Amino acid sequence: MKPEEIAKLTDQELSYEFKKIKPSPIFDAFFIGLMIGIIIFSIAKNTLGLVSLIPLFLIYLFLKKSKTQKALSEELKNRNLSKNS
Repeated sequence: MKPEEIAKLTDQELSYEFKKIKPSPIFDAFFIGLMIGIIIFSIAKNTLGLVSLIPLFLIYLFLKKSKTQKALSEELKNRNLSKNS
């Protein structure tokens, strides 16, 4: 979600989007570490290919989710809204 799209959301839509993403940094960090381990293992076994590309794509999705969640959080703060509402 782009910052322009986030700014156009109503207060209720913004709260809904924030709740939908649900930050879980411990799970995200564990999963990203696991994906990096799979990439390192595939490089060690000289099997670059789909086994390496899928974890890279999943890491990208987790990092993108984190950036979107951060942008939503900042917009909630700018509008003086509670993250729990």
